[in-house]
Amino acid sequence: MEDAVCPFVYWSQTKTKVHLKIDLREVKKPDVDLLPEQLVFRAEGLGNSGNQLYSFTLDLFQQVIPEETQYQVSDRNVQVTLTKEDEEWWPHLTRQKTKLPWLRVDFDRWRSESEDEAEGRDVINDYPDVYDRLLQEETAPRDNRLNNFRESYLIMYNLWQLLGFAVILGKLAFRYRLEGEDSMLKAYDTVGVNMKLAQGLQVLEILHPLFGMTRGGVLEPLMQVTGRNLMLFVVLEGEPRMQTKPAVFYLFVVWSLVEVVRYPYYTLRIIRREVSFVTWLRYTIWIPLYPLGFITEGVLYLRALPYFEETGRFSLAMPNAANMAFHFPTVLKALLLCAFMPGILVVMRHMYRQRRKVIGPAKVKQQ
Repeated sequence: MEDAVCPFVYWSQTKTKVHLKIDLREVKKPDVDLLPEQLVFRAEGLGNSGNQLYSFTLDLFQQVIPEETQYQVSDRNVQVTLTKEDEEWWPHLTRQKTKLPWLRVDFDRWRSESEDEAEGRDVINDYPDVYDRLLQEETAPRDNRLNNFRESYLIMYNLWQLLGFAVILGKLAFRYRLEGEDSMLKAYDTVGVNMKLAQGLQVLEILHPLFGMTRGGVLEPLMQVTGRNLMLFVVLEGEPRMQTKPAVFYLFVVWSLVEVVRYPYYTLRIIRREVSFVTWLRYTIWIPLYPLGFITEGVLYLRALPYFEETGRFSLAMPNAANMAFHFPTVLKALLLCAFMPGILVVMRHMYRQRRKVIGPAKVKQQ
C-alpha cells in the first residue's frame, strides 16, 4: 500500500446506518474488508490524484455489523452502507486522533435520509448538536486531550495487568518445575498476594464502561469480577484450609491464561493494530478455559461449605443486637443455584456472540 493514496470520502448517517461515498470513478472490483470497528478499502480508479491505486483505513467510532454491510459501484463513485450495532447517532465517524483531510461530511445526505424515522424528517433541525459538532470538525481540529488521556490510561492499565498475570503464571510454573505436584498445595502461598493485587484491580473494569472509558456493557465484567473476588477474598481468604486444595492451583492457572491473552488483545485494539493470531486466540481460548474455570470454582464452593458450616465464619446467629440472622453457607448455596449457573450461560453466550462477530472474514455484499 506504499504507492496508494487516499481518495475523498464523504459520509453521512442515520440512527441505524452509516453511508460512505468514495469519490472514485472507473472502479472495477474494489476490495472492501470490514471488522466490527474498522473498514479497509482498496481499489484502482480515477480520483483526485488521477488513475491509480487508492486505499484508506477507517477506525470507526462504534461497532458495526460486518455481515450486513453492502457496497455499490457506479460510474461516478462507490457507495458503502454500514449497519450500526447500536442504534444511536455518532458525534463523528472515526476514533482517529487527528482530522483526516480526505474525510468530509456529506451534508446533503443529512436531510431526510433516515430509514427509521418519519419521511421528510430534517436531521439538521432535529439533532442540531450532532450537526454542529460535525460542522465544526470541518473547520477546526478535534480536541483530543481527553481521548489521549483515556487511551494512555487504558494502555498502562492493560500492560500492568498483563505483567501481573504473567508473573503469576511464571511463579506457578517455576515452583511446579522444582517441586512437582507438591507445589499445587502451595499455590496460594506462592502467588496469593499477586493474585489479590491483580484481581482486586479488575474492579476498575466495572467502572470503565460506566465512566465512558470503554465501550460495552457493565453486566459481563460485573458478573466475572464479582464472582472471582467472592472466591478469592471471601472463600479462600476467609478459610485457610481451602488455600491448600489442588483445585486452587488449577483455578489460578485458568484465570491467568485467560488474562495473558485478553490484555494484549485490548492493548492492540487501543493502538488500532490487528494481529490475527492474538484476535483468534482471544476468541478461542475461552472455549476450553471458561468451562474448566467454572467447574473448578464450583468444586471449591462445594468443598468450602462444610468448613463454613463448622466455623460459622461470616454468619450471624440470633440473638444479637441487630435482631437478625445471616447464614453464610445458605447464601453460598443460593448463589450456586440462582446466580452461578445462570451466570455461566450469560458469559458463555456473550463470548460466543462476540466470536461470531469477530472471527473469520466479513462477507461484504455487493448490491
